[in-house]
Amino acid sequence: MMASGGFSRRDLFDGAGSSDPGVGRPTRGSGTALLERPRADETTTTTDGPDGTAEADPPPSRQAAAAQTAPAPPQQATIGSAEGDLVHVMTCNIRLARPTTEPGDPDHWADREPVLTRFLQLEQPTVLGVQEALAAQLPAIARALPHHRMLGYGRDGGSGGEYSAIFYDERRLDVVAWDQFWLSDLPELIGSRSWGCSTTRIATWARFRDRRSGAEFVHLNTHLDHESELARVKSADLITERLQEVASGAPIVVTGDFNAPAEESAAYDILTRDAGLADTWTTAAHHATPDIGTFTAYGAPVPEGERIDWILAGRGVEVVDSAINPYTFEGRSPSDHAAVQALVRLARTA
Repeated sequence: MMASGGFSRRDLFDGAGSSDPGVGRPTRGSGTALLERPRADETTTTTDGPDGTAEADPPPSRQAAAAQTAPAPPQQATIGSAEGDLVHVMTCNIRLARPTTEPGDPDHWADREPVLTRFLQLEQPTVLGVQEALAAQLPAIARALPHHRMLGYGRDGGSGGEYSAIFYDERRLDVVAWDQFWLSDLPELIGSRSWGCSTTRIATWARFRDRRSGAEFVHLNTHLDHESELARVKSADLITERLQEVASGAPIVVTGDFNAPAEESAAYDILTRDAGLADTWTTAAHHATPDIGTFTAYGAPVPEGERIDWILAGRGVEVVDSAINPYTFEGRSPSDHAAVQALVRLARTA
């Protein structure tokens, strides 16, 4: 079956520009800055970053503005900022903002946004894969993680449609290469879909170099179709092929909402068998939370429920800790999915 729809890759950034608050145009090999850098007429100071190098602090005026808008995080994280050579990986379906909700509805984005911001401020993932993010929701993540940059663009091209973006701590990680492809028979064709997909689906990948350890690793983030089993299988096959092409022996982590239960779905079997990946929840040396289903639908967590959001890891990745985090604040959830977290140590490859 031929892929349908789309436009050429040269049109990728059409519609992505100053009309999107805080969102710039990504260039392959470097992240997209979601927060404006200090202007030349603004003074800055420097502090030591986590890699020991000097980095610029925002000017006092901007620090004051941030202090007024950013909520203070709670006292204790489930995983929190990674120390030493450890890397904190998170996947989080943030749930798209729908215009039909009302204040007080569990799904209302204006109510969920500060909860998501608070959660990310608290947990401080080194790398974060998000799903269902719309362009208007990206600044909330940027405010929570001001030292992170973003890789990816909307699935409809430019800033259009949902993002399956990767956020990474630029103080810690350097981007070696990155790209995005469409889960279809024509993966380079923007907006393409195949295999009975209910909507356009994408995957974003990046190869990082860790400044602390010197290790390189590949992170791929995706969101598989929620209706077509064939699409999930074909997407898993395509992801396996791409990982083999770009990893070149480097450790791999894969994050995503797979819309299929772990340990009992064809997509899971393909990725854990053919791609040689392992489920970080099952291989972790420690679990920071109980085993619950990852789709909460804004309700109480279901003990040992279906895990449709996964973090998978390849050879050379030691999983120190893992969590399924149904975070709430003042009775509100940031999303209808629980975030999944893994604290890992990467082997250094030659």
